[in-house]
Amino acid sequence: MLKMNYLILYVSNLEKSLSFYTEILGLPIRGNHGTYVELDTGQTVLAMIERGNVKELTGLNYKSSMESSQTFEIGFVTDNVHTTIEDLRTKGVKIIKEPITKPWGQTVAYVADPDGHYIEICSSMDE
Repeated sequence: MLKMNYLILYVSNLEKSLSFYTEILGLPIRGNHGTYVELDTGQTVLAMIERGNVKELTGLNYKSSMESSQTFEIGFVTDNVHTTIEDLRTKGVKIIKEPITKPWGQTVAYVADPDGHYIEICSSMDE
C-alpha cells in the first residue's frame, strides 16, 4: 500500500513562499537544506523548492513557467474556519472564496499562496 509522505511545491521565490507558510500560516520548519525546505504539517511534509533548482534536485526535465497552475489544492484543517480566515485577512492574505458550509456539513474557504497555489482552509470531516 502506498502512503503519502510529502508534497513538494515548485515556487518562484523560496524566501517569499517560506515567509508565507511559516510566518502567516504558522508552519514550523522541519528541515532546511538550502534550496529545498521541508515544513511540518502533521502527518505529511510540505516541501518547497525554487523552480530554477528543480532539474538539479530531481534530474527531471522541468519546463519553468511563471504561470500558476490550479491543477491541485492544498487542504489545511482548522477548528474554526471563520476565525482562521479573519486572521489571515488581517495578515494581508487575499481571500479567494469566503467560508461556506457544504451540503455534507463541512465549512470551507480558499486563499492562495504567493505563487497562486489554491489553499483550502476547512473544518474536519470527522465532525
